[in-house]
Amino acid sequence: MKQILQTLQDEGNLRQLKETRTRQKYIIYRNKPYLNLSSNDYLALSDTALQTEFFKEIDLDERFILSNPSSRLMTGNSPDYTALETGLARLYGKESALVLGSGFLLNSGLLPAVTEPGDLVIADRLVHASIIEGLRLCRCHWERFRHNDMEHLQRILENKRGNYNRAYVVTESIFSMDGDIAPLEKLTELKRQYDLRLYVDEAHAFGVRGKSGCGVCEEKGVTGQIDYVVGTLGKALCSQGAFVICDEETKQVLVNKMRTLIFSTALPPVSLMWSKFLIDRLPAFTDRRTALEANRRSLCDALPDCPSQSHILPILVPGNFQVLELTETLRQEGYWVTAIRYPTVPKTGERIRISLTSGLNENDITGFISVLKKHADKMAR
Repeated sequence: MKQILQTLQDEGNLRQLKETRTRQKYIIYRNKPYLNLSSNDYLALSDTALQTEFFKEIDLDERFILSNPSSRLMTGNSPDYTALETGLARLYGKESALVLGSGFLLNSGLLPAVTEPGDLVIADRLVHASIIEGLRLCRCHWERFRHNDMEHLQRILENKRGNYNRAYVVTESIFSMDGDIAPLEKLTELKRQYDLRLYVDEAHAFGVRGKSGCGVCEEKGVTGQIDYVVGTLGKALCSQGAFVICDEETKQVLVNKMRTLIFSTALPPVSLMWSKFLIDRLPAFTDRRTALEANRRSLCDALPDCPSQSHILPILVPGNFQVLELTETLRQEGYWVTAIRYPTVPKTGERIRISLTSGLNENDITGFISVLKKHADKMAR
């Protein structure tokens, strides 16, 4: 164990858990406040006023709501699951939804449950680690296409589609490291041309994109053509768990074959109720989505050659030790940022990953821009 830890230290990859507290747009660490630029609470829903309203509304009805000590297939399938899944399906205008304990459980369990030997799965090279875990558990053939490269994907389909029964293409809508967006319209064209099933992970888009907050699929008008729309309740919705939007038949297959559902303890009712409380209000959070977009534009305009199309913005600082050094410098300036290092990203692609929230104001953004300019010599050009 000492040798493993020393190797990680020598590579600039040793991580530590830091005890922090959240207070609105700040992180409190060792009694010092930092402006939080690493949060996935994109809509700033960790709002004590909303929380107070929620607890006033819920009806305990002599129920225990703090835990659900069983799997859903045993005794853990509380009525709050039904209410939340019905609300999600209605929000998307789809037949069914299925909620799991986390995005990792959902992405690592879905593909192994729906695919069989003789199928083909092709995934974008930059999909999340949880999807990669799911691919590794599949019994079918799978491979990856170059990031957002539709010509490469089409060549794979031309060469191999005819050799397999069913074919699945997997992507994210907003990618978590560069903040860029998948060409969903082109993917739906390929779906029709090659008889594909499309799987789109909207983890970083759910809540913040689209008229109702349903993500980039809604924004691009393609939701009806996506077979598996995956979203998380633990980012923009500031809750717990994840979901897939699908048809009822698929839902029943997942209930019977998805090991990460079958063998996991159910979510506590209080989390399900909080998620439903926010789902009901999600379409009305337009002002929060507008504020988030304004913050994105302000910061993106100040970053040279910014590749981002979303509220996730990378600041490239090649080298593990170099990105750690700038991270510490920015924290000393009062900004809580996080270094993303190799091998999480490719070598020379190390970066500080900025994730904006609607709770930030113009002064927050301009102040951060000023600090970045002061330390511009440490960033990639």
